[in-house]
Amino acid sequence: MTVSPVPRPLPHHDGSPLHVSEDAPALGDVVRLRLRVPTTWDPLVSVTVRSNPDREPVWDEAVLLGEAGGWQWWEATVTVHNPRHGYRWLLRQHDGAVRWLNQAGLHAGEVRDVDDFVLLATPPAPSWLAESVMYQIFPDRFARSAAADGRPTPDWAIPAAWEDPVDPVMPARTQQLYGGDLDGVVEKLDHLADLGVDLLYLTPIFPAASNHRYDAASFDHVDPLLGGDDAYVRLVQAAHARGMRVIGDLTTNHSGERHEWFQTALADPESPERTYYYFTEDEENGRSVSAEDPGYEAWLGVPSLPKFDWSSQELRKRFIQGRDSVVARWLLPPFEADGWRIDVANMTGRLRDVDLNAQVRQIMRRTMEEIDPDTVLLAESTNDATEDLQGDAWHGAMTYPAFTRPLWSWLSEPTGEPWTTAQDEQVVEPWFFGQPLGGIPRATAAEFAEAVTRFTAGIPWRIRLGNMQPLNTHDTARFATHAADGAMPLALGLAMTLPGVPVLFAGDEFGLTGADGETSRTPMPWGAEADPPVAERLSLCRRLVRLRRGHQVLARGGMRWLHTDDDAVVFLRESASETLLVVATMGDRIWESSREAVPGLVAEEGLGTDDVSRVFGEAQLRLGADRVRVSAPARTFTVWRLPGVPVPGEAAVMSSADAQEKSRFRS
Repeated sequence: MTVSPVPRPLPHHDGSPLHVSEDAPALGDVVRLRLRVPTTWDPLVSVTVRSNPDREPVWDEAVLLGEAGGWQWWEATVTVHNPRHGYRWLLRQHDGAVRWLNQAGLHAGEVRDVDDFVLLATPPAPSWLAESVMYQIFPDRFARSAAADGRPTPDWAIPAAWEDPVDPVMPARTQQLYGGDLDGVVEKLDHLADLGVDLLYLTPIFPAASNHRYDAASFDHVDPLLGGDDAYVRLVQAAHARGMRVIGDLTTNHSGERHEWFQTALADPESPERTYYYFTEDEENGRSVSAEDPGYEAWLGVPSLPKFDWSSQELRKRFIQGRDSVVARWLLPPFEADGWRIDVANMTGRLRDVDLNAQVRQIMRRTMEEIDPDTVLLAESTNDATEDLQGDAWHGAMTYPAFTRPLWSWLSEPTGEPWTTAQDEQVVEPWFFGQPLGGIPRATAAEFAEAVTRFTAGIPWRIRLGNMQPLNTHDTARFATHAADGAMPLALGLAMTLPGVPVLFAGDEFGLTGADGETSRTPMPWGAEADPPVAERLSLCRRLVRLRRGHQVLARGGMRWLHTDDDAVVFLRESASETLLVVATMGDRIWESSREAVPGLVAEEGLGTDDVSRVFGEAQLRLGADRVRVSAPARTFTVWRLPGVPVPGEAAVMSSADAQEKSRFRS
């Protein structure tokens, strides 16, 4: 194996407690910001924080606090002027060079405001969100209780036995019904507790005319096919008793055409419900209504999903505003759910020249804070979500380009096996998030890291910690379908160790596959747990979930890339209490770095290889007098626990979260 030197470390800052004294300040608060600069880096004349209050730059000089672990520490104080207070670092070197540091990295030239570090003077997410491991459940396909046998099949459904294969062709694609229900979920909570997950996300549970239920016929009660309202109460109570939380899925962009509001709107043009939707027909000009033009706006033109018009004040009151709204109802007793994930949140309130998205999400957030500030609000935004994720409402988002898509590009090896589309066509081109790219684009490990940085650079650190980080979801093919040999530990490991909320889609722990977003919704193969491949995958998931939940630094600690190349990424998660060194490689690799790249290794006098704890994986780490060497075989994911980051003298005034973490590890 070739020895690859790790580039020398660069100046670093992130939003973690090591660098920011308060991550949820109020307007007018003074916040201490700290920058780390390696002592081997080019000498500095000055360090300055450039903020941008009211869109006009302000400059705050930093002072040198001292050195620790081979790094200089600089500190500046800033006064939070706006709810979103952006800032960046300006470094002037002795040779006259100027460098700018923002969330996108270190730059020689001036940088954009959108990629600044950010202080948010808005209420933060509940602390439990960043500490969670999420598990997504598609209710029809998860588990079926005995009570399901006594429920009549609705008029729209095509009944299926649990062992039947998923039929991806329309109309079965949306109408095939397996009969999973909420009491079935309750019966499998011990499985989820054993897996270690603690946040359950259920796709819609309201009555509808499809197996996915994104075409709600009502928001006022739970689908009787799932057991009704009482079953939801039983599920939430049983989950809470096990230390788990439950969030629901709400469609604020559209309802189903069978929805009681829409039916009223169709029947009575003078009704308040008529204002809830965008009707386009006009009797005076004789405009005809047809399948191609149903007379109202619909999601992507699908007539069964009429789009809400959020200029309607009556809709706002009924759906999202105040204690009597739909949003509030399911957070209040007797249901007491723990939050919402909002379907196609990026499209909500947006139509051509209308953009009410910010108003809608902010009203929802205020309602939820009034009902229970310990609830979370997450957005589905499957593409670049930067514009919407600025701290005014969403605690995080399901956003594929910041993790999922680049991960697939690095760790997939398409099989070329044919699969069947909704139109009953056989294709061999792998599905890739609906993008017409001719399959799954290939990327190196370094390009994966670059994409993660690029798509998170404009998102405030606090919001990034709440972003959902799935390998796949109910809307995508399964990653395992095209995963390269040996890639699954790397993929799951990266989901658990990079900043964000790891997400398992039900069946990931069984090794389920699926060529697209329909065939990924396979009924859970209960009873297969002892099969050797399944047992191996279950063990991997349990160990990685345990790793995630056993180290607070993975929830709130800083993150710093150490090395990337064609086959591997190496990074650190850092706090004052501990550092985790993470290596993910598809090729045989040896890396060598100076010890200063990992400050705790410099600060701990006499620390040797035997004092370093490997907590996952097979790679080897060796400490020399001034070097660190990592040897990793191909297809390896490995994590070591190392000493925390030292901070000079009394300057180490940590936030309460980091102080509690340090106390916990000492105990």
